[in-house]
Amino acid sequence: MSSIEKAAIEQLLKTFIDPNHGVDLVTAKSVKSISIDGGHVGVKIELGYPAKSIIPSLQAAIGQHLKSLAEIETLSVEVTVKIISHAVQQALKPHPQIKNIIAVASGKGGVGKSTTAVNLALALAAEGAVVGILDADIYGPSIPTMLGLSGSPESHDNKTMMPKVAYGVQTISIGYLVQAEQAMIWRGPMATNALQQLLRDTNWDNVDYLIVDLPPGTGDIQLTLAQQIPVSGAVVVTTPQDIALIDAQRGLSMFAKVNVPVLGVVENMSLHICSQCGHEEAIFGAGGGVAMAEINKVDFLGALPLDINIRQDADLGRPTVVADPDSRAAEIYKTIARKTAAKLALKAKDFSSRFPTIVVQNS
Repeated sequence: MSSIEKAAIEQLLKTFIDPNHGVDLVTAKSVKSISIDGGHVGVKIELGYPAKSIIPSLQAAIGQHLKSLAEIETLSVEVTVKIISHAVQQALKPHPQIKNIIAVASGKGGVGKSTTAVNLALALAAEGAVVGILDADIYGPSIPTMLGLSGSPESHDNKTMMPKVAYGVQTISIGYLVQAEQAMIWRGPMATNALQQLLRDTNWDNVDYLIVDLPPGTGDIQLTLAQQIPVSGAVVVTTPQDIALIDAQRGLSMFAKVNVPVLGVVENMSLHICSQCGHEEAIFGAGGGVAMAEINKVDFLGALPLDINIRQDADLGRPTVVADPDSRAAEIYKTIARKTAAKLALKAKDFSSRFPTIVVQNS
C-alpha cells in the first residue's frame, strides 16, 4: 500500500464520530498508529476515558467503517484506554495521587445529586477506572449510608486516614468521623477546613477520578472547592422544574466565574414511569435540562427517570449500578459516566509536572 492509501484511512477515521464526546477520532487525537503491510491494515485507537462495556462494539464499528475501503484485504482494530491528568485552575496543581477531580453540584437540595454522584462514581469504576468519592456535604453527609459503610477510617500513622472502600471505590466522608445523629453546628471556616483535611489527609491510592459530592448551593464549601482544590471539571445536576433550573443556573454561573469547566448537565427525575401500568408522565415538566445546557453552551449528559428502585437501592447501601447492573437506569448512569469522562478527555492536559519548581534562596 502507498502513503496515499494511508491518507485515505486517516480520512475515513476523520469521519468516524466517537459517540461519547461527539468528536471524530483524528481531531480527538485518539488515533495512535496506522500500520500497513501489503493488504493488511492495523489501526490502534487510544481513548482518554474508561469505556470497558463498549470497547468490543466500538472496535466492530470502526472496523465496519474502514471496510468501505476496497483495497483493505485484512484489518485489525485495537482500542485501548489511557487516562491522564487534566488542567486545573491557575495557580493550583493536581493532587499527586489523584489524576482528575470532578465536582458534582446542584443549585438546590432534593434533586438527587448525591444519588447521581454515587452512581456516577460506581459507573466510572464499572467502566474500568480507579475511582474515589469525597463527601463534601459536611452538614448532611449521605455517602456512608448510600454505600452501606460506617465506622471510623483506619490510620496507620495517626496523622492520615485510609479511605474506606465499597464496591472497589475509595471513599471518605465526615460521616465516618462523627455519630450519625450528631449535628454539625459549624461556621463556614470550620466546614471548609474539614473539606480540605478530608482531601489532604486521606491516603488516596492512584485515583483516576475523584468525584466530589458538593452540598447544594453556592456557599463557602463550593467557593473553597473552586478556589483552593484542583478541580478538572464539574457536573451540574437538576430536575426539569423551573425552580430547580433557576438554582442550577446559579451553580453553572459560579463555575464559570472561577474558571472550572462544566462538563455537562444531568437531568434527574425527568420522567415518572408507573410501576403498575408503565404509563410515562413528566410530572416535573419536560426538556428543562436540555434547554439549560443549550443556553449555557454545555453538554447535556443524560436524563434519569424518577424510579423507586434507584431510591430503594441507595437507601439499602447498594446503589443501582451495583445492585442491578443490567437495568436501564444502570445503563443510563454508565452512558453519563462515559460522556463525562470523554468530555474531560478533550480538555487541556496538565503540564505542571513538566516544569521544575524554582526556589530562590539567599546565599
